[in-house]
Amino acid sequence: MVIAEKNNKEKLKASRDEILEKIKRTGEKLIKEIDKGDNPALEIPVRGSRNVEFDEKNKKLVLGDKIAHRYLFNVGHAKKFMQTMLVASYVKKDLLENNLTATLRDLYYAKKRTIAGTKEETIEEQKESDLAIVDFEVSLDTFREKLHLRAEPKGRIAGDMVVTDRVRDKVDSIDLSRMGSGGWAVPSIVEQIEFKDVGAEYVLVAEKNALFDRLNEDEYWKKNKCMVMTTAGQAARGARRFLQRLNEELGLPVYILTDADPYGWYIYSTMKYGSMALAHESDRLGCPNAHFIGMSISDIEHYDLRSVTIKAKDVDIKRAEEMKEYEWFKSKPWQVEINKFLEKKIKAEIQALSSKSLQYVSNTYLPEKIANKDFLP
Repeated sequence: MVIAEKNNKEKLKASRDEILEKIKRTGEKLIKEIDKGDNPALEIPVRGSRNVEFDEKNKKLVLGDKIAHRYLFNVGHAKKFMQTMLVASYVKKDLLENNLTATLRDLYYAKKRTIAGTKEETIEEQKESDLAIVDFEVSLDTFREKLHLRAEPKGRIAGDMVVTDRVRDKVDSIDLSRMGSGGWAVPSIVEQIEFKDVGAEYVLVAEKNALFDRLNEDEYWKKNKCMVMTTAGQAARGARRFLQRLNEELGLPVYILTDADPYGWYIYSTMKYGSMALAHESDRLGCPNAHFIGMSISDIEHYDLRSVTIKAKDVDIKRAEEMKEYEWFKSKPWQVEINKFLEKKIKAEIQALSSKSLQYVSNTYLPEKIANKDFLP
């Protein structure tokens, strides 16, 4: 145990030193360009749909090879260049060198000020510093959590597992089977988490908090030897990374449960394949082995839920039409489901199963689905 903790501490320090070295090299490059009289520039991979591709072989969204150059001496680039340098300074001097973490909001306030002799703000709104953080992480070919930047925790989990969580030199042991009705809040940064006693055989991920609460109260995880997790809507980076680690490091199958509508299905796809906004993170956030367990439009028919469906809105229909063209939704089973949705123009929340009985989802729907391997790819 002591040796494992020591090794993990050394691994985290090595990771920190690696990022510090990358920042140092970036700074030295810019200084050389200035000394030579060149226009100092940052090379930043282009983000967004025009530079995102679907890697069919590895089942993930990835960034293409388009690179943008951001120059200091360019009216259109100068402010963003400065903001990226402010992020670099804060990450290096305030966080990594002191082995501290901070929130995105902390960074925003730490670097927001009026530039002397002007009425110009370094950062007007937090979205500007947030974008500068992403620019900085992709320019270093790293990720935000290695920069010791964290978001608010989002997502909860419960089940038969013990983990350890290192906070600087303190190591806490956490029994995820004894987290009460609320479950354990998945941290924004999960690289320091170690898995110890694992009794679970798979992971069930629920899109909604309400379903997690139902399954936790029913002790579904105890009766079915699994971990139960909620993402509370679109999954945060910490939750997606934690899910990937459970799958890849422990070999636990992952089953994802969302509402029967295009937005629920897209939430599933971001956990499985990654997202266009975070295509540069797909290697560490995607879970290509995940299965979609429900709900589907076919479930509405099979479980006789027509009387508790909701009429689809125009925005739902437009979203489904877009998704139908995505490469990662081109498999025949998904095309069938999307076409059924567009034909019937109805959707259903997972709580619609409560019309059968309060514990129907725990006692019938999920056990039946898993036993029959009734999944979508």
